[in-house]
Amino acid sequence: MRIEENFEIKKLTSFKCGGKIKKVFFPESVDEFADVLRAEPEAPVFGNLSNMLISSDGYDGTVIITTKMNNFNFDGEFVTAECGLKGAKLAQAAAEKCMSGVEFMIAFPGTIGGEVFMNAGAHGQSVSDVFVEALCFHPKRGLVTLKKEDMCFSYRTSVCQNEKLTVLSAKFHLTPDSAERITEKMNENLSFRKNKQPSLALPNCGSVFRNPQGDSAGRLLESVGAKSFSVGGAKVFENHANFIINFNSATSCDILELMTKMREAVREKYNIILVPEVRFLGGKNQREVELCKILYQK
Repeated sequence: MRIEENFEIKKLTSFKCGGKIKKVFFPESVDEFADVLRAEPEAPVFGNLSNMLISSDGYDGTVIITTKMNNFNFDGEFVTAECGLKGAKLAQAAAEKCMSGVEFMIAFPGTIGGEVFMNAGAHGQSVSDVFVEALCFHPKRGLVTLKKEDMCFSYRTSVCQNEKLTVLSAKFHLTPDSAERITEKMNENLSFRKNKQPSLALPNCGSVFRNPQGDSAGRLLESVGAKSFSVGGAKVFENHANFIINFNSATSCDILELMTKMREAVREKYNIILVPEVRFLGGKNQREVELCKILYQK
Protein backbone atom coordinates (compact mmCIF):
# COMPACT_ATOMS: atom_id res chain seq x y z
CA MET A 1 0.00 0.00 0.00
CA ARG A 2 1.26 3.44 -0.92
CA ILE A 3 1.89 5.71 2.08
CA GLU A 4 3.04 9.32 1.74
CA GLU A 5 4.29 11.77 4.37
CA ASN A 6 4.13 15.57 4.09
CA PHE A 7 2.05 15.01 0.98
CA GLU A 8 1.23 17.97 -1.28
CA ILE A 9 -2.53 17.62 -1.76
CA LYS A 10 -3.13 20.67 -3.96
CA LYS A 11 -3.04 18.94 -7.34
CA LEU A 12 -5.55 16.28 -6.27
CA THR A 13 -8.26 18.72 -5.17
CA SER A 14 -10.94 20.10 -7.47
CA PHE A 15 -10.41 23.56 -5.96
CA LYS A 16 -6.67 23.30 -6.74
CA CYS A 17 -5.65 24.64 -3.35
CA GLY A 18 -4.41 23.01 -0.17
CA GLY A 19 -1.19 22.51 1.76
CA LYS A 20 0.76 19.50 3.02
CA ILE A 21 -0.93 16.55 4.72
CA LYS A 22 1.17 14.94 7.46
CA LYS A 23 0.40 11.37 6.34
CA VAL A 24 -1.73 9.90 3.53
CA PHE A 25 -2.71 6.26 2.98
CA PHE A 26 -3.81 4.98 -0.45
CA PRO A 27 -5.41 1.55 0.20
CA GLU A 28 -6.01 -0.69 -2.81
CA SER A 29 -8.42 -3.25 -1.33
CA VAL A 30 -11.22 -3.55 1.22
CA ASP A 31 -8.90 -5.45 3.56
CA GLU A 32 -6.20 -2.78 3.37
CA PHE A 33 -8.80 -0.06 3.87
CA ALA A 34 -10.26 -1.80 6.92
CA ASP A 35 -6.78 -2.29 8.40
CA VAL A 36 -6.00 1.42 8.05
CA LEU A 37 -9.34 2.38 9.59
CA ARG A 38 -8.68 0.11 12.57
CA ALA A 39 -5.27 1.72 13.08
CA GLU A 40 -6.46 5.28 12.31
CA PRO A 41 -10.16 5.39 13.30
CA GLU A 42 -10.27 9.21 13.33
CA ALA A 43 -8.66 9.67 9.92
CA PRO A 44 -10.92 11.46 7.43
CA VAL A 45 -11.63 9.49 4.26
CA PHE A 46 -11.75 11.06 0.80
CA GLY A 47 -12.28 9.87 -2.73
CA ASN A 48 -11.72 12.21 -5.65
CA LEU A 49 -11.61 15.30 -3.37
CA SER A 50 -14.29 16.82 -5.58
CA ASN A 51 -16.25 18.51 -2.79
CA MET A 52 -13.35 19.13 -0.40
CA LEU A 53 -11.67 22.37 0.54
CA ILE A 54 -8.28 21.63 2.10
CA SER A 55 -6.57 24.36 4.11
CA SER A 56 -3.69 26.08 2.34
CA ASP A 57 -1.86 25.69 5.65
CA GLY A 58 -2.23 21.92 5.40
CA TYR A 59 -3.46 19.36 7.90
CA ASP A 60 -1.39 17.97 10.75
CA GLY A 61 -2.92 14.51 10.76
CA THR A 62 -3.64 11.35 8.76
CA VAL A 63 -5.87 11.13 5.70
CA ILE A 64 -7.10 8.14 3.69
CA ILE A 65 -7.68 8.47 -0.07
CA THR A 66 -9.62 5.68 -1.77
CA THR A 67 -9.08 6.29 -5.49
CA LYS A 68 -7.02 3.08 -5.85
CA MET A 69 -10.14 1.10 -4.83
CA ASN A 70 -11.96 1.30 -8.14
CA ASN A 71 -13.16 -2.21 -9.04
CA PHE A 72 -16.75 -3.04 -9.98
CA ASN A 73 -18.71 -6.15 -10.95
CA PHE A 74 -22.04 -6.67 -12.73
CA ASP A 75 -24.29 -9.59 -11.80
CA GLY A 76 -27.50 -9.52 -13.80
CA GLU A 77 -29.42 -6.40 -12.79
CA PHE A 78 -27.05 -5.71 -9.90
CA VAL A 79 -23.68 -3.96 -9.82
CA THR A 80 -21.26 -3.76 -6.90
CA ALA A 81 -18.68 -0.97 -6.93
CA GLU A 82 -15.79 -0.13 -4.63
CA CYS A 83 -15.82 3.23 -2.89
CA GLY A 84 -13.02 4.82 -4.92
CA LEU A 85 -14.61 4.23 -8.33
CA LYS A 86 -15.66 7.43 -10.08
CA GLY A 87 -19.41 7.64 -10.48
CA ALA A 88 -19.02 8.73 -14.11
CA LYS A 89 -17.10 5.53 -14.91
CA LEU A 90 -19.87 3.41 -13.36
CA ALA A 91 -22.48 5.31 -15.40
CA GLN A 92 -20.56 4.63 -18.61
CA ALA A 93 -20.12 0.95 -17.77
CA ALA A 94 -23.83 0.57 -16.99
CA ALA A 95 -24.76 2.26 -20.27
CA GLU A 96 -22.59 -0.22 -22.18
CA LYS A 97 -24.64 -3.03 -20.61
CA CYS A 98 -27.93 -1.21 -21.35
CA MET A 99 -28.67 -0.83 -17.63
CA SER A 100 -30.40 2.31 -16.33
CA GLY A 101 -30.41 3.96 -12.92
CA VAL A 102 -27.08 5.73 -12.53
CA GLU A 103 -27.19 8.12 -15.49
CA PHE A 104 -27.08 11.07 -13.06
CA MET A 105 -23.56 10.05 -12.02
CA ILE A 106 -22.16 10.86 -15.48
CA ALA A 107 -21.92 14.57 -14.63
CA PHE A 108 -20.38 14.11 -11.18
CA PRO A 109 -16.61 14.19 -10.53
CA GLY A 110 -17.00 12.30 -7.24
CA THR A 111 -16.58 8.64 -6.25
CA ILE A 112 -19.08 5.99 -5.18
CA GLY A 113 -18.19 6.20 -1.49
CA GLY A 114 -18.84 9.93 -1.36
CA GLU A 115 -21.99 9.68 -3.46
CA VAL A 116 -23.49 7.08 -1.12
CA PHE A 117 -22.31 9.03 1.93
CA MET A 118 -24.20 12.15 0.82
CA ASN A 119 -27.00 10.47 -1.17
CA ALA A 120 -25.93 12.33 -4.28
CA GLY A 121 -28.49 13.03 -6.96
CA ALA A 122 -29.48 15.17 -9.91
CA HIS A 123 -32.12 15.40 -12.63
CA GLY A 124 -34.71 13.33 -10.77
CA GLN A 125 -32.36 10.47 -9.88
CA SER A 126 -30.44 9.78 -6.69
CA VAL A 127 -28.36 7.10 -5.01
CA SER A 128 -31.24 6.08 -2.74
CA ASP A 129 -33.38 5.16 -5.79
CA VAL A 130 -31.08 2.31 -6.82
CA PHE A 131 -29.21 1.50 -3.59
CA VAL A 132 -29.40 -2.07 -2.29
CA GLU A 133 -26.70 -2.37 0.37
CA ALA A 134 -23.24 -1.17 1.34
CA LEU A 135 -20.27 -2.71 3.10
CA CYS A 136 -19.20 -0.16 5.70
CA PHE A 137 -16.67 0.17 8.49
CA HIS A 138 -17.70 1.32 11.96
CA PRO A 139 -14.98 2.28 14.50
CA LYS A 140 -16.50 0.04 17.19
CA ARG A 141 -18.45 -2.59 15.22
CA GLY A 142 -15.92 -3.18 12.46
CA LEU A 143 -17.24 -4.34 9.08
CA VAL A 144 -21.02 -4.08 8.75
CA THR A 145 -23.45 -4.48 5.85
CA LEU A 146 -26.22 -1.90 5.73
CA LYS A 147 -29.43 -2.38 3.75
CA LYS A 148 -31.38 0.50 2.25
CA GLU A 149 -33.67 0.70 5.28
CA ASP A 150 -30.61 1.11 7.52
CA MET A 151 -29.23 4.07 5.60
CA CYS A 152 -31.80 6.72 6.63
CA PHE A 153 -31.44 8.43 3.26
CA SER A 154 -32.80 11.93 2.83
CA TYR A 155 -31.76 15.00 0.85
CA ARG A 156 -27.93 14.95 0.68
CA THR A 157 -27.68 12.88 3.86
CA SER A 158 -27.37 9.30 5.08
CA VAL A 159 -26.78 7.53 8.38
CA CYS A 160 -23.06 7.48 7.53
CA GLN A 161 -22.77 11.17 8.34
CA ASN A 162 -24.08 10.74 11.88
CA GLU A 163 -22.52 7.43 12.93
CA LYS A 164 -18.97 7.70 11.53
CA LEU A 165 -19.65 4.94 9.04
CA THR A 166 -17.22 4.66 6.13
CA VAL A 167 -18.50 3.18 2.85
CA LEU A 168 -16.13 0.56 1.42
CA SER A 169 -18.35 -0.69 -1.41
CA ALA A 170 -21.96 -0.43 -2.50
CA LYS A 171 -24.44 -2.55 -4.43
CA PHE A 172 -27.06 -1.06 -6.76
CA HIS A 173 -30.11 -2.45 -8.58
CA LEU A 174 -30.35 -1.26 -12.17
CA THR A 175 -33.10 -1.59 -14.76
CA PRO A 176 -32.69 -2.83 -18.35
CA ASP A 177 -33.31 -0.12 -20.93
CA SER A 178 -32.29 0.77 -24.46
CA ALA A 179 -28.83 2.14 -25.07
CA GLU A 180 -30.41 5.05 -26.93
CA ARG A 181 -32.57 6.18 -24.00
CA ILE A 182 -29.73 5.81 -21.50
CA THR A 183 -27.31 7.72 -23.71
CA GLU A 184 -29.89 10.44 -24.31
CA LYS A 185 -30.41 10.90 -20.58
CA MET A 186 -26.68 11.05 -19.90
CA ASN A 187 -26.16 13.57 -22.70
CA GLU A 188 -28.94 15.75 -21.25
CA ASN A 189 -27.23 15.64 -17.87
CA LEU A 190 -23.86 16.54 -19.36
CA SER A 191 -25.38 19.34 -21.44
CA PHE A 192 -27.07 20.81 -18.37
CA ARG A 193 -23.82 20.79 -16.45
CA LYS A 194 -21.93 22.35 -19.35
CA ASN A 195 -24.46 25.16 -19.77
CA LYS A 196 -25.15 25.94 -16.12
CA GLN A 197 -22.07 24.92 -14.18
CA PRO A 198 -18.33 25.61 -14.51
CA SER A 199 -16.14 22.89 -15.96
CA LEU A 200 -13.28 21.60 -13.84
CA ALA A 201 -10.98 23.63 -16.09
CA LEU A 202 -12.16 26.41 -13.77
CA PRO A 203 -11.21 24.93 -10.37
CA ASN A 204 -14.38 24.49 -8.29
CA CYS A 205 -16.05 22.05 -5.93
CA GLY A 206 -19.54 21.99 -7.40
CA SER A 207 -22.49 23.37 -5.46
CA VAL A 208 -21.26 25.38 -2.48
CA PHE A 209 -24.48 25.22 -0.42
CA ARG A 210 -27.30 22.71 -0.13
CA ASN A 211 -30.71 23.75 -1.36
CA PRO A 212 -32.93 24.75 1.57
CA GLN A 213 -36.22 22.87 1.72
CA GLY A 214 -38.58 24.10 -0.96
CA ASP A 215 -36.12 26.55 -2.47
CA SER A 216 -32.88 26.85 -4.43
CA ALA A 217 -29.60 28.10 -2.98
CA GLY A 218 -28.67 29.38 -6.42
CA ARG A 219 -31.86 31.44 -6.69
CA LEU A 220 -31.42 32.92 -3.22
CA LEU A 221 -27.78 33.78 -3.86
CA GLU A 222 -28.48 35.35 -7.23
CA SER A 223 -31.23 37.50 -5.70
CA VAL A 224 -28.74 39.03 -3.22
CA GLY A 225 -26.24 39.84 -5.96
CA ALA A 226 -23.78 37.08 -5.12
CA LYS A 227 -22.59 36.78 -8.72
CA SER A 228 -20.63 39.98 -8.15
CA PHE A 229 -18.93 38.68 -4.98
CA SER A 230 -15.21 37.93 -4.84
CA VAL A 231 -12.48 37.60 -2.21
CA GLY A 232 -8.82 37.42 -3.17
CA GLY A 233 -8.40 34.83 -5.91
CA ALA A 234 -11.90 33.37 -5.46
CA LYS A 235 -15.12 34.58 -7.05
CA VAL A 236 -18.69 33.47 -7.57
CA PHE A 237 -19.26 31.91 -11.00
CA GLU A 238 -20.94 34.32 -13.38
CA ASN A 239 -23.42 31.74 -14.71
CA HIS A 240 -24.55 30.20 -11.40
CA ALA A 241 -24.49 31.91 -8.02
CA ASN A 242 -24.03 28.68 -6.04
CA PHE A 243 -20.57 27.98 -7.45
CA ILE A 244 -17.19 29.42 -6.45
CA ILE A 245 -14.25 29.27 -8.81
CA ASN A 246 -10.56 29.62 -8.02
CA PHE A 247 -9.62 32.04 -10.78
CA ASN A 248 -6.33 33.41 -9.47
CA SER A 249 -4.46 31.17 -7.02
CA ALA A 250 -7.09 31.52 -4.29
CA THR A 251 -6.22 30.36 -0.79
CA SER A 252 -8.58 28.27 1.28
CA CYS A 253 -9.12 31.32 3.48
CA ASP A 254 -10.21 33.34 0.41
CA ILE A 255 -12.81 30.67 -0.35
CA LEU A 256 -14.08 30.43 3.24
CA GLU A 257 -14.35 34.23 3.43
CA LEU A 258 -16.36 34.23 0.21
CA MET A 259 -18.61 31.41 1.43
CA THR A 260 -19.28 33.37 4.61
CA LYS A 261 -20.07 36.53 2.63
CA MET A 262 -22.57 34.56 0.50
CA ARG A 263 -24.17 32.93 3.54
CA GLU A 264 -24.54 36.19 5.44
CA ALA A 265 -26.10 38.00 2.47
CA VAL A 266 -28.86 35.37 2.27
CA ARG A 267 -29.30 35.31 6.05
CA GLU A 268 -29.69 39.09 6.24
CA LYS A 269 -32.28 39.29 3.46
CA TYR A 270 -34.29 36.11 4.03
CA ASN A 271 -33.34 34.88 7.51
CA ILE A 272 -32.41 31.58 5.84
CA ILE A 273 -29.22 29.81 6.92
CA LEU A 274 -27.50 28.12 4.00
CA VAL A 275 -25.70 24.88 4.88
CA PRO A 276 -22.41 24.16 3.07
CA GLU A 277 -22.22 21.20 0.74
CA VAL A 278 -18.46 21.71 0.45
CA ARG A 279 -16.54 20.02 3.27
CA PHE A 280 -13.44 21.56 4.88
CA LEU A 281 -10.28 20.07 6.37
CA GLY A 282 -7.78 22.18 8.29
CA GLY A 283 -7.43 23.62 11.77
CA LYS A 284 -4.03 25.32 11.82
CA ASN A 285 -5.24 28.75 10.64
CA GLN A 286 -7.13 30.67 13.35
CA ARG A 287 -9.12 32.79 10.88
CA GLU A 288 -10.28 29.65 9.10
CA VAL A 289 -11.32 28.17 12.44
CA GLU A 290 -13.41 31.28 13.14
CA LEU A 291 -15.04 31.17 9.69
CA CYS A 292 -15.85 27.46 10.04
CA LYS A 293 -17.62 28.12 13.34
CA ILE A 294 -19.96 30.38 11.39
CA LEU A 295 -20.34 28.23 8.29
CA TYR A 296 -20.59 24.77 9.83
CA GLN A 297 -22.50 25.50 13.03
CA LYS A 298 -24.99 22.81 13.92
